[in-house]
Amino acid sequence: MKKLAAIAIVFLLFFASCGKEENYIPDYPVNYSITVAEFSIRATNGILLVPNQGVAGLIIVRISTNEYVAFDRCSTVNPEKACAVTPEDGIFLALDPCSGGKFSLLDGSPQKAPAKRALKRYALNIAGQQILVRN
Repeated sequence: MKKLAAIAIVFLLFFASCGKEENYIPDYPVNYSITVAEFSIRATNGILLVPNQGVAGLIIVRISTNEYVAFDRCSTVNPEKACAVTPEDGIFLALDPCSGGKFSLLDGSPQKAPAKRALKRYALNIAGQQILVRN
């Protein structure tokens, strides 16, 4: 009976750990808006860094005339460190200065090890002349 109980406990612990992601980016409330005109003024090369939103700030990228994407700046490499990725000049890549990993700013995908998972993406909508970022 003890052996059966031990097997049951091991079985439960195994399945309790399944589905949990290691190094995940936690959910923080994000509710940010900016006008298209203000974005154009404040952005550098179509990239705007927004502090005090999400885990490590937001990075909003204009990828075409009316198309934008938004990511949390928190690197997915050791996210418990909340290391903010920084855009690289002239290319749509972001560097994690803590690990050296790189991410695409077009879709958040990892581009250079040790990055293995994409940046956390936020919902972005354009309503009239407002860019709205939410989760």
